[in-house]
Amino acid sequence: MSSSRIHPVIADVTARIAERSAMTRSAYLERIDAAYADGPQRRGLACSNLAHGFAAVEGVDRDALRALRKPNVAIVSSYNEMLSAHQPLGEYPAWLKKAAAGNGGVAQFAGGVPAMCDGITQGRAGMELSMFSRDVIAMSTAIALSHDMFDATLLLGVCDKIVPGLLIGALSFGHLPAILVPAGPMESGLPNKEKARVRQLYAEGLATREELLDAEAASYHSVGTCTFYGTANSNQMVVEVMGLHLPGASFVQPRTALRRALTEEAGRRAVTIARGEEYTPLGRVIDEKSVVNGVISLLATGGSTNHTMHLVAIAAAAGIQLTWDDFTDLSAVVPLLARVYPNGSADINHFHAAGGIQFLIGTLLDAGLMHEDVRTVAGDGLSRYRQEPILDDGELIWRDVETRSRDEDVLRPAWRPFASDGGLRMVSGNLGRAVIKVSAVASDRRKVEAPARVFTTQEDFTEAFKAGELNRDVVVVVRNQGPRANGMPELHKLIPALGVLMDRGHQVALLTDGRMSGASGKVPAAIQLTPEAAAGGPLAKIADGDLVRLDADSGVLDVLVSDQVLAERELVDGPPDEASWVGTGRELFGILRRAVGPADQGAGVFGPLTPGHFGTPVHTNMLEVK
Repeated sequence: MSSSRIHPVIADVTARIAERSAMTRSAYLERIDAAYADGPQRRGLACSNLAHGFAAVEGVDRDALRALRKPNVAIVSSYNEMLSAHQPLGEYPAWLKKAAAGNGGVAQFAGGVPAMCDGITQGRAGMELSMFSRDVIAMSTAIALSHDMFDATLLLGVCDKIVPGLLIGALSFGHLPAILVPAGPMESGLPNKEKARVRQLYAEGLATREELLDAEAASYHSVGTCTFYGTANSNQMVVEVMGLHLPGASFVQPRTALRRALTEEAGRRAVTIARGEEYTPLGRVIDEKSVVNGVISLLATGGSTNHTMHLVAIAAAAGIQLTWDDFTDLSAVVPLLARVYPNGSADINHFHAAGGIQFLIGTLLDAGLMHEDVRTVAGDGLSRYRQEPILDDGELIWRDVETRSRDEDVLRPAWRPFASDGGLRMVSGNLGRAVIKVSAVASDRRKVEAPARVFTTQEDFTEAFKAGELNRDVVVVVRNQGPRANGMPELHKLIPALGVLMDRGHQVALLTDGRMSGASGKVPAAIQLTPEAAAGGPLAKIADGDLVRLDADSGVLDVLVSDQVLAERELVDGPPDEASWVGTGRELFGILRRAVGPADQGAGVFGPLTPGHFGTPVHTNMLEVK
């Protein structure tokens, strides 16, 4: 489909992004064009430098690297044995090296990056390092690629901050082609809805810890990505739609012949691109149109709210200025086409079986709701991603998918959506700006006006809930959870108890400058509030009993207190000071905490691209982080 058939709002949003980004994008492209070399990157190295680069290599690969005959592909991996999503990556380097060699190239393991799991650190001090880990991963990726030995990159990663971090780092080497190589989801276990039911029973004291652990272990039970539609699976959705996976690679399970075949093909394809055949450097695959396509896929599936920050940061690394206004305007015209837990009972395997990304891309292209004329690692044009991979007598081929969904309870065509607009919305008012995921929130629960009850920790909230202090209509405010306060942890421990209060018939909402990821579920949660309390935002002045109005349908978020009253209030709490923000390695991240930018600008530490843009520390805070 040509760009002339694209929906006018999508065309307008794309055009204004390009106009807004003209200077920064042009500067970025000039930089990566200057870094491009017509031939192996390593040919500019002095003899001593080059000798170090192939000292550990043996046989024909050593000769090829020395003679500058073959492209050399960097493997950068988040492999570790502890995390189920990343454990399968341990086998990949050997497969990729063999595949690259079979296509006339060389592959070297260039470096590893850290990978932490928000599921393990949930509610723990380690979670306060989670958002910062994205930028550490980006820097680790840059270090791995800094040797000028490589002509393409294979990025091995799956979850939360790992994929965005790999991309941000690789975009500093945007003159190189890059392919993301996923691991795939674990097999379906205990249904997510049943897991949520047991969690809520435990919050009420009606289930034992052993019963809760049994449910969790039955849900997270093998290698692969968790099967609910949180940030990890949103990552896979977004990067495939942006043309950074091989078509159909996202949701093929580990330990299958097809998974291995796709992984090996990524190694071969990286060599082909590096030789100059269909040359698609990363910095040109990620452009204004592909970024908009990524946002659209997120909205059409009710994906993770974390991507309102990650996509902004990824775009910025490519010189593209994406804003929350762009999300808002796109959400108004992009229909919700998927019901995957927490906005439905199905898991990601059911979504894949119903037609998955291939059907989603096809129906959105046919409706004029995605840009087809983009570059991808599979070649120009997004239509290639309407095809699914299969093994035919052991050979990897791609075939067209059905033009109808195999299960319309899970995945629908654009002309018959679950909802006429996207699953994410922005709300704003005298408290600032926040994100709310509405795809799983019942329509009669999207407007809440109730007294505030203010907390600064999840533990304080839990004590109040257990003491019966919240059995009423309430807007639970959890502040000093933003990036500058304590690294912006996810606050999932709040959800089971809030669900209990909702089921008792109360009006309930959550308001926070922290995060919730893709699992906020049925509770209306205005999150990532900007400006955060630690940066002097009005959230710092809310008091117990203040009426708060949250209306996701009209986009309103207000505290019903006059500006004068708010201004006259004394601050009663603040973020942890440097002396107390210690333990679990937090003391090593103080410099990132001081430098991090706001959530609506990506919550990153890099920049600025332009004066006052991403990552610029604000030194006029009411609550200065010392």
